[in-house]
Amino acid sequence: MQSEQSLVLKPELDGISVAAQPDSLSTRKEPDSSSTRKMDRSLLDSVAWNTATDWISQIFTWALFLITIRVLSPADFGLLALQVVLLPLAYTSTLGIGRAVVTLRELTEEQISQLNTVGLLLGLGSYALAAAAALPVARFYKIPRLVPVILVSSLGMIINGAQLVSNGLMMKEMRYRALCTFNALTAVVTALLTVLFAWRGWGYWALIFGGMAGGILRSTLVLLARPHAYAFPRWSSVSQPLAFGRHCVVSTMAADVYESLDNFTAGRVLGPAALGLYGMAWTLANLPMEKVTSMVTMVIATYLAAIKNDLAALRRYIRNLTECIALLTFPGCVGLGLVVHEFVPVVLGPKWLGMAGPMAVLSIYAGLRSIVALIPKLLVSMGNSRFVMWVDLITLPVLGIAFYIGSYWGITGIAWGWVVAYPWVVLPLYRKAFAAIKMSAMEYLRPLRPALEGTIVMTMAVVSVRHALPGNWIVSVRLALEVLTGVLFYAATLWLRHRERIFALVQTIKDLRRG
Repeated sequence: MQSEQSLVLKPELDGISVAAQPDSLSTRKEPDSSSTRKMDRSLLDSVAWNTATDWISQIFTWALFLITIRVLSPADFGLLALQVVLLPLAYTSTLGIGRAVVTLRELTEEQISQLNTVGLLLGLGSYALAAAAALPVARFYKIPRLVPVILVSSLGMIINGAQLVSNGLMMKEMRYRALCTFNALTAVVTALLTVLFAWRGWGYWALIFGGMAGGILRSTLVLLARPHAYAFPRWSSVSQPLAFGRHCVVSTMAADVYESLDNFTAGRVLGPAALGLYGMAWTLANLPMEKVTSMVTMVIATYLAAIKNDLAALRRYIRNLTECIALLTFPGCVGLGLVVHEFVPVVLGPKWLGMAGPMAVLSIYAGLRSIVALIPKLLVSMGNSRFVMWVDLITLPVLGIAFYIGSYWGITGIAWGWVVAYPWVVLPLYRKAFAAIKMSAMEYLRPLRPALEGTIVMTMAVVSVRHALPGNWIVSVRLALEVLTGVLFYAATLWLRHRERIFALVQTIKDLRRG
C-alpha cells in the first residue's frame, strides 16, 4: 500500500515532518521523548484531518442517501446485497500487497514495481472469476437479472487492483490529508450520481453505477498523486511480501465473509425484501461505530508498525484510543437502538418499519465492535497475522451456525446471532494481545469506565422518559425529547463523575496540537 523512493524515508504529512523513522524508533530501548511526541502529534493530525473530511462529506452524502432510500425500494438494496457470495474474490485482487508495502519497510523500489504488476494482474484475474460465477450465482438465488449486475459491479476489482501500491505508498508516507480528501470527493460524487440515477428511475442500477463512478474517481486521483512503475514479477523478489500478505488477506477475506453471513442467511432463507430491511438495519446500526472507528483505523496501522517494539507506547496508544472511541461510540450506538422505533418512521418512512427490531439489537453489537477494531491491527503489526487469520477462520462456522439458528425468528433473530456469538470469538484476540504488549485486563477496562457509566445512566433516563410520555404524542416530538434526554444525561454523567479525566484528555490533545 505504498511506494518508496529510497530505503531511508522520512515521511511527510503534508508539511508536518515525522522526525523519527519507524524502524529506528522501534529498535530503541528508550525512545527519545521528542520523537515520541512528534509521532503522537502526527497521529493526531492524521486522525483530525480524517475526521474533518469524513464528517463534512457525510453530512452531505447522508442527506442524499436518505433521498435515495425513499426513491428506491428494499428489494433494490437487497438485490445488490446478494452479491456477498462473491466478496472473497474482491480480495484476491489484493493478496495483502497493500499491507505488505506499509509494514515491510525493507522493500526495494524494484520489488514494489513488481508488486504493482501483481496487483493489476490479480484484479484482472478476480474479475474473470467473478464473471464466470455470475450465472451459477444467479441460478442459486433464482434471480436471472443478477447476472448483468455481477458482470458490471465486479469491474471494481480491476480498478482496486490497479491502485493498490500507489495507495499503500501514500499511507506509508503518511499522506493522509490527500487520501482523506480523495475519500471525501469520492463520497460526494457517488452520492450525487446515485441520487440522480435513482431519480431518473434506474432502480438498482443507480446504486451500481453511482458506486462505480466513485471508485474510478478515487483510483484515478491516487494514481495521479503517487504513480509508480511496473516491472515483470519474479518469484524470488515478491515471495516474501506475498507470504506476509497471505495471512493478512485470508484473515480479511474470512472476516468479510463472516460479516456477510447474516446477509447471506437473510437472503437465502427469508428472501430479498427481508434482506433489504436487514441490510439497512445493519448499515444504520453500525453507522455511529464506523464513523468513529474509521477515524482511527484508517491511519493507525502505519503508526503501530512504526512503534511495534515499544511496548509502553503500544499500551498507551491502545488505552487512550480505546477510551476515546468508547466515549463516542457507546452512547451513539446504544442511543440509536433506544430510539429506533421512533427514528425509523420519522426519518425513513413507514415502509422501513420492519427493520426496527434488528436495528435495536445490532446497536448492542456495534458498540462492542467499536472497541474490538484496534486489537487485530495491533496483533498483525506485531507479527501475529497467522494467529489473527486462524481466529477469523474459526469465527466463520461459529457465526454461521448462530445466524442460521437465529433465522427461525426472522431478521431480528439473525441480529441476535451477533450479540450472542461475537463476544466469544473475540476473546482469544484479547488474550493474545494482552500477552503481546504485557497489559492486564484491568488496565484495558479501566479507561472504559466513563463511557460505560454514562451509557448506563443515559439508557435508564431514555427508557424512563419513553414510559412517561403520553402514547398519543406526535412521533417526531417523542423522538426529539428522547434524544435530548439521552444527550443531557450522558453529558451530565461525564461532567459529574469523570470531569477530571475528560479535561486531561482534552488538554493532552491541545498540547499536542500546539506542538
